[in-house]
Amino acid sequence: MKPYQQIKIQECHEPLVPIPLEIFATESPHPYQKLGAPYHLSQAKSPYFLRQKVLDSLILAQTNLQQNYPGWHIQIFDAYRPIYVQQFMVDYTFAQAVKAEGLTLDSPSLTETKRQEILELVYQFWAAPSLDPATPPPHSTGAAVDITLVDASGKTVNMGSPIDELSPRSYPNYFSDRPDAEDQKYHQHRQLLAEVMLSVEFQQHPQEWWHFSLGDQMWAWLTSQTNEGGKVVARYGRFED
Repeated sequence: MKPYQQIKIQECHEPLVPIPLEIFATESPHPYQKLGAPYHLSQAKSPYFLRQKVLDSLILAQTNLQQNYPGWHIQIFDAYRPIYVQQFMVDYTFAQAVKAEGLTLDSPSLTETKRQEILELVYQFWAAPSLDPATPPPHSTGAAVDITLVDASGKTVNMGSPIDELSPRSYPNYFSDRPDAEDQKYHQHRQLLAEVMLSVEFQQHPQEWWHFSLGDQMWAWLTSQTNEGGKVVARYGRFED
């Protein structure tokens, strides 16, 4: 169990609503759909959904961004993720990590010890596809969103590492102390993204520069650490699809 999963959930039953994609940047087809992720099993049929107030705040974040950076947009990589899509992506990521080790899933060299080592790496970045109502994956609540930025020319802003990379380069402040000018540019881009999102009360995943949430357990856990009033509870649990 991760620390944020100990946070109590008081579900508010706010609806899951479609993201108006015409006002944001997106990648089409969706990256996980290209891999075969089973969104067709979902009532939504799409990852581009969020809880209503989360969406409202995301729209406000983009408005704030454009005040200082006219023509820039938030690019939505991923949002709502049903449990079975979470399971698909964990399995896919595990298989890719095994392949990166020069192994196959049925290789005798993939010992139980090695399997556990790779699984631990995967679960550093991917939440377990839990069906327990007390420990939902963040994206399955409709309160988490993976994003980056697109500049006024329509070019995706370089953050120094791709979304979903299983490495320390994914940590938000990875480039902060690096003297290279290019690395500092990556850090500035990440800071801009975080500032825009935190300005409207999102919280950023400590290990993923792209992941932000508002109202779920991770958000409540991170908010509680800086909240003088004490612990904050989550208002979004797993969306029953």
